[in-house]
Amino acid sequence: MPGHLFEPGDIPPLGTVPRQMYASVIRRERYGPPHSAFRTEVVDVPEAGRGQVLVLVMAAGINYNNVWAALGTPVDVIAARAKHGAREEFHIGGSDASGIVWATGEDVTQVQVGDEVILSGCQWNEKAPDIRLGADPTTSTTQNVWGYETNHGSFAQYTLVHDYQCHPKPPHLTWEKAACFLLTAATAHRQLCGWPPHDVQPGDPVLIWGAAGGLGSMAIQITRLRGGIPIAVVSSEHRAHHCRTLGAHGTIDRRDFHHFGPMPDPADHQAYTHWLQGVRAFGRRFWDVLGQRRSPRIVFEHTGRDTLPTSLYLCDNAGMVVCCGGTTGYQANVDLRYLWMRQKRLQGSHFANLRQSRAVIHLAATGLLNPCLTLAGTLADIGTAHQRMHDNQHPPGNQAILVNAPRPGLTTLH
Repeated sequence: MPGHLFEPGDIPPLGTVPRQMYASVIRRERYGPPHSAFRTEVVDVPEAGRGQVLVLVMAAGINYNNVWAALGTPVDVIAARAKHGAREEFHIGGSDASGIVWATGEDVTQVQVGDEVILSGCQWNEKAPDIRLGADPTTSTTQNVWGYETNHGSFAQYTLVHDYQCHPKPPHLTWEKAACFLLTAATAHRQLCGWPPHDVQPGDPVLIWGAAGGLGSMAIQITRLRGGIPIAVVSSEHRAHHCRTLGAHGTIDRRDFHHFGPMPDPADHQAYTHWLQGVRAFGRRFWDVLGQRRSPRIVFEHTGRDTLPTSLYLCDNAGMVVCCGGTTGYQANVDLRYLWMRQKRLQGSHFANLRQSRAVIHLAATGLLNPCLTLAGTLADIGTAHQRMHDNQHPPGNQAILVNAPRPGLTTLH
């Protein structure tokens, strides 16, 4: 079938690479609401270069980063790549996937054609000076998010990755379960376990914002597996039930509080007093749910502007607020007095390294970590799935779409 398109489920012989493929594509002229920014198009199949692997995508995960890609803000990803010489006038997103190694470039030794793999979502230059001097690759100046900052992500029949992004797929995991959890689970694992001495210990109270989403669902389980006490912040009873099912000690409904947003200037006494009353009321609710007057040793942050002032205030003395995103906005303000006088830690955390990725794959493989899959459809449904995420109307847990897998429930190619 070289040179010809194929339909999902009508896969060419192993190793045969067609010239073109179907992909869910964003173009600059369509930037805006995700439901209209994504469109299924026919594009050329990328070629695997040195150290690269072409993977037949069986299923792909949905994450918030391609909500931003669709909107064209805060970064125009197509324009950003063009500044560095990229010629494609389109973006193929997707930073989670499961699939089959279909072709390999020069110097690829860790995988071979036919291997079933889960793909991790971070790329870097292994020869970069900082990595050669011992830096964690995720902190390298060369690090980029595959399928967001780079092109040819998982929302296509074929994706292009570096060989080190390929992890063995547990044989019993379905393609869609294998595709949905790695980005969120590995990110949560690094946040909760990767910043000693602030790694979750038995008995540690942990406050988890956005707890019913993909990140939060993973954070609840990892906290519980480490012996911590997860307290989940949610926006409905349905989402609260989801969190309790995963092991949350209790839940807080954020709709009961109205102080969220940027912290007012203390010089505006009335506004600041109102905000402080709201934060303290939220803290008392945390105590009530926990069953004791203890502050969270770790606050699991990814919502950003609206919650960070509350997070830093509530965090225990010498505790940590660990943040991996800003879905409510990046421009957050805090009262630095609570940071230095109470000796708290505000820690940034970004995805995970290969060891951390393997750790959560092992947890899923052994049944200790529930991928929390919600199936969101096929390539044609990617825009709708991201729109629901943008509108906070998505279901709890992680979402995946089928790409080349012809139906749910399959664990192998045939």
